[in-house]
Amino acid sequence: MSDLQTLYHLFLQLANETLTAVIVIVATSLLLYNLSNELHDRVTRVSSVLLACVTAAYVADVFVSLQPEQVVYELALRLQWLGIAFVPTALYHLSDALLATTGLPSRGRRRRAIRLLYALGLLFLLMALFSNTLIQTEGSGPHTRVRAGVLFPFYILYFALITVYALLNVSRARQRCLTPKSRQRMGFLLLAMPTPALGLFPWSVVLAREADPALLQLTLINFSNVIVVLMLLFLAWPLTFFGSRRPESQIKLGLLRAFLRGPASATLALVIILNMGPAIEVLGLPGQEFMPFAVVAAILIWQWFIHLFLPAIENLLIYTAEDEEFPQRLRNLDEQLLTRKDFESLLEANLATICDNLRVSAAFVLSSVPARPELVASVGVQQDLLDQPEQFLSRLQASPVASDGRASELQKHGNYWYVPLYSERMLNSAAMPVGLLGIRGREDDPEFGAEEMQTLDVFVGRIARALDDMALQDEFSAALEGLLPQLGMPRQSDARSLPFASRPTPGEGEPVNQERFNELVRAALRHYWGGPGLTHSNLLALQVVQEAMREEQGPANALRVVLRQAIEQLRPEGKQGMTSPEWTLYNILEQRFLERRRVREVAARLALSEADLYRKQRIAIEEVATALLSMEQQCRDR
Repeated sequence: MSDLQTLYHLFLQLANETLTAVIVIVATSLLLYNLSNELHDRVTRVSSVLLACVTAAYVADVFVSLQPEQVVYELALRLQWLGIAFVPTALYHLSDALLATTGLPSRGRRRRAIRLLYALGLLFLLMALFSNTLIQTEGSGPHTRVRAGVLFPFYILYFALITVYALLNVSRARQRCLTPKSRQRMGFLLLAMPTPALGLFPWSVVLAREADPALLQLTLINFSNVIVVLMLLFLAWPLTFFGSRRPESQIKLGLLRAFLRGPASATLALVIILNMGPAIEVLGLPGQEFMPFAVVAAILIWQWFIHLFLPAIENLLIYTAEDEEFPQRLRNLDEQLLTRKDFESLLEANLATICDNLRVSAAFVLSSVPARPELVASVGVQQDLLDQPEQFLSRLQASPVASDGRASELQKHGNYWYVPLYSERMLNSAAMPVGLLGIRGREDDPEFGAEEMQTLDVFVGRIARALDDMALQDEFSAALEGLLPQLGMPRQSDARSLPFASRPTPGEGEPVNQERFNELVRAALRHYWGGPGLTHSNLLALQVVQEAMREEQGPANALRVVLRQAIEQLRPEGKQGMTSPEWTLYNILEQRFLERRRVREVAARLALSEADLYRKQRIAIEEVATALLSMEQQCRDR
């Protein structure tokens, strides 16, 4: 063999090792993706069995390439049959699941055949592991080869017949598809499904006769590995579609993100690891020593690439021209929204800077947006000192004034200077204040100079904008909280609304999605006195609410009455106590939703921390949901 042929042979061997590992990465990633998405669907579960067969066979193949000790080497060759023995059965099982999605479930024959085929696959596996009747090993070390046993022809017959029957089933499923789109997707599956079988078939048992594979044989092996990788990726989308309850764009989006962040990143690192060893020195360093730096750098650059170009890739491959602006708005919204703690932290930082610049010892921000003025942030201020500014703010609200929102409106009252904060969204001249900035006066020099007033102007504008944004986000959050549960969870919609979701078993009742029902109850309680969480709630369809409509005026009033009845079922007997443990859940529901009190106020009244209040509030809502379901069941039983 010439030097060029030797180099080409080494290249093909390295490519074979790389592609084998890539197949493992892709199959494992798709398997994990299936296990974390839509596992309740039969198509997804069965396709996971097929991916597990591919993963098991190729993992053993990768292990063989590491050239372990002879005993382990032979064991790895036999363990490949964990996938090889079952792949025809997995294909047939998948074809049966696809037939069921077109309205042709098994009436018993195919189900019994699947059980028999799995038992037959188990028999082939046991023969491969513990005897030489199916396969036998020869040679030692890297020259170890697998030869056919006396029963190997029976495996070939089993493999060919079951694979052909699986393809016939998929062909029948395609013929039963009524729409061009579904027929096209089923055609893709019919084209790609033979690939795992052909990739896992033990060709080396039939063809390998030389100690080292010839150049042509290595070339064909690499070509087949490339086809397997492409077909696995090609199979992923139609299989996920047939087994999913999500819209098509969400399926594509999930697969794209999973592939770029999983298999693509792992493949990039693997290629560098496998190819850096035999590479020449880089920057004067041996390849093995440079490898960790190269892998880390490649992963960091790849993740940076995903961050920069993923939106453009999504718009190119998934969204149409008219839809591509919407996901961008959602991404912008995700970046712009802040939590209430973020707003409070931002306001406290501005107050601390005001105190440092003006050399004062205390400052606070009072919000006037809620029904009762609320202390949002403070530095060096006691809660009991805020009665006076609340009265000052009430006078401002009663007598709106023209305002430019500047510190020139600074007014002294007692020990504090007050600056009204106005909303920039208000276009009329008599704007209502959204809050109040209070600053403790200095004893030695109570008046502020011109430069200090300019500095204060800057912070007044920042704090006013922050309060304005916080009020706007509260409105947005309240509307979103009320509307989201009513959307019917489109990404996980009812299986009956999709043409290819598995049909429910006849006679099965439709179970209640407890998590979603709890969310509907929570939204209705949060909007108890008005809002989409109550007026547009899916709870209006409950029979107990429909009956209440006959006595109440309007659906919202009827739902409000039913919710109140459910809450009253949680009321303990005896005299109400604010700090009594048995009254805690009822008190939380009454104070938070019926009387619309703030979290901080309710926590103080019930002697609870805010974290404990939120935890018990969640339990209380779940109890209301349970009581509501019980009321609905009693109504249906009457």
